[in-house]
Amino acid sequence: MLLFVPIAFIALVPSQAPAFRVDLAAGHYLKVLAEAEQRLRQDSNDALAWAAKSQALSSLLRFSEARVAADQAISLRPGLADALLARGLARAGEAIKQRDLGSLRGALGAMDDLRAATEADPTLASTWESLGMAYEMLPGLLGGSTQKALQCAGRLRALSPARGDLLQALILVEEDQWREAEPYFGRALALAPRDPEVVGQWLDALDRRPAKKALGEAGKNARLLAEAARLLPGVRTRALGVVAVSDAYLHAGQPETAWKVLQDQMGQVDAPSLLRLQFGKVAAASGLHRPEGLTALEQVLREPLEGGSSGYPGAWWRKGQILKALGRKDEARHAAQEALKLDPRHRGARELLDSLG
Repeated sequence: MLLFVPIAFIALVPSQAPAFRVDLAAGHYLKVLAEAEQRLRQDSNDALAWAAKSQALSSLLRFSEARVAADQAISLRPGLADALLARGLARAGEAIKQRDLGSLRGALGAMDDLRAATEADPTLASTWESLGMAYEMLPGLLGGSTQKALQCAGRLRALSPARGDLLQALILVEEDQWREAEPYFGRALALAPRDPEVVGQWLDALDRRPAKKALGEAGKNARLLAEAARLLPGVRTRALGVVAVSDAYLHAGQPETAWKVLQDQMGQVDAPSLLRLQFGKVAAASGLHRPEGLTALEQVLREPLEGGSSGYPGAWWRKGQILKALGRKDEARHAAQEALKLDPRHRGARELLDSLG
């Protein structure tokens, strides 16, 4: 979550396309972006590079730029699965960001692209992941279907057993079937205990409503703490996994441990910027280590940020929360405004700005 090149390079495609796909699946978005742009400087008609660039930009939450790059890839090679996937991701991201009735067209267009991508290349695993969740999340009137989502999980399982089980578990959680979802999470973790996506989605699911309803608040927190400690050794070099473990400790009521996990792994992870962003989140949410959290966020905002679910708008928002708590209200107001410049519909930033008058 890539393409072909001009005729002279066709022989190289089997080795190049998987290389981009592997880096994208591993969350190395800045690396993919840099390598794609380097290839485009050498050949502006390199459709594979345009598609890779688009997918990296979507992962960095830069959806408008991602859509432009995806359109360029499709104009060069209209039937390529990686280009269709790239446009589907960009359209879906734009639709989620808009969050209004006008976004429905984008969501439907994204579904069309994802379906076309699976037809163009049924072996592109990330397309089945995205299409499966799209089927589950969209209402039936827009083509959503739990049955179709589960079929996508089955197709994905044939390509990647762990990710197929993970997708099935996530679909069942959305259906509020926690007991049915748990065995699939367990199978995915047994197959891929070092996959930060599997680990992260499991820990996140443990903190959601279906798990809380089944386990109770105390039971949920106990499971989160036990699973965070058990899974950390397998993902200690992967920033996404470390952030997920830190979140688990934070949400289970142990913010100091959430902070210490980040400190202990900072020198080992593949994407330190994500840990700095998490330092800011822990400081803002808990009130602990506010000066250090503020310093970490200021570094995030000066340097390239490797993916993350909140991106730069989230960094500005967390910075504003800390500044408000420190009594620096004018600076907090400025931070909230900067977040809203990047994402005018950012709920947290809007609430922060309102609270500051």
